[in-house]
Amino acid sequence: MKESRFKYFLAAIVATGFWGFFSIPLRKLQAYPSDQILHYRIFTSLLITWLVILLFRKKQLKSDLQNIRSKTPEKRNRLIGLIVLAGLLVTANWFSFIYAVNHVSLTSAAFAYMVCPLLTALGGFVILKEELTNYKIASLSIALISIVILAQGSPRDVLWAVFIATLYAFYLIIQRVVVEIDKFTMLGIQLGLSSLLMLPLFIYHFNGIPSDPVFWITIVEISVFFTIIPLFLSLYALIGLPSSTMGILIYTNPIVAFAVAFFYFHERINSHQLLAYSLLAIAIVVFNWNLVAGLLVKPKHKEPVK
Repeated sequence: MKESRFKYFLAAIVATGFWGFFSIPLRKLQAYPSDQILHYRIFTSLLITWLVILLFRKKQLKSDLQNIRSKTPEKRNRLIGLIVLAGLLVTANWFSFIYAVNHVSLTSAAFAYMVCPLLTALGGFVILKEELTNYKIASLSIALISIVILAQGSPRDVLWAVFIATLYAFYLIIQRVVVEIDKFTMLGIQLGLSSLLMLPLFIYHFNGIPSDPVFWITIVEISVFFTIIPLFLSLYALIGLPSSTMGILIYTNPIVAFAVAFFYFHERINSHQLLAYSLLAIAIVVFNWNLVAGLLVKPKHKEPVK
C-alpha cells in the first residue's frame, strides 16, 4: 500500500474505531425494543444526512443524477440493483447487531466483527480478484487462530456472529464495486432505502413517540457519531483501499469494544480473550505491513548529481 493511501487507511481506522464505542450509548437504551431503536436511528440519520446534502452538496447530487441518467439501461439497472441490495444488507446488519447487543450478548455482537474481516477479505480475493500477498495470508491465519480461540464459548453466540458478519461483509464488497456515485450521496440513498424498509414495521409497532429527552439525545448521538460519520468514512476509505484491507481493519472494532467492555463496563476478561485480541492487533499490523513499514522507515534521499 502506498503512502498516498494513508488518508484512506486513516478514514477506515477512525470509522471502525467509532463503532467499537457503540455499546456505550446503546446500553443507555436497553429498556427500549431493538426495532424502535433502529427505526429512530435510521429516520434521524436520514434527516440529518439529507439536510447536509441539500444545504451543502446540491451540485454533487445533480452530478450523480446526471451520471445515472447517462448510463445504458442495462448498466443503470445493475447500478440501482446493487444500491438496493446494499441498503437491504446494511439495514439487516443494523437490526441484528442491536438485537444481539441487547438480547443475546455483547460478546456475540463483538465477535461478529471478528468474523466479518475474514469473510470480507476472502470475498475480496475470490469475487473481486484482489491481490493476496504472503503478509496478507499470514495476517488472515493469525486472525483465524484468534477466532478459533474465542469460538470456544456458546454456539448460539457464534451463529449470531457469523450471521451479522456475513451481512456486513457483502455490504462492503458491494460498496467497493459501486464507484460511480458520490459516497455521501450513496449514504443518503441507502438511509432512504432503509427508512422505506422500516416504515411498515414502524407503523405496525407504533405505540407513541418516546418523550424521554435522554432517548432523543442518545438517538442523535448514535445517528451522528455511530451511523453517519463512520459509514461515510468507511465508504470514503473504499475509494482508495481494497475491500480486503477495509475488512481486516474492522478488527479495530472488536479491539476497541473489548477495551470498552473491560475498562468501562467492567466485564470479566479471561486469558484466552486477552490472547485472542492481542493476536487480532498483530493481524492488523501484519496485513498492512507495507504501509506501516513505509511510515516507520523514512526513504533515503539521493544526493543530487553535481
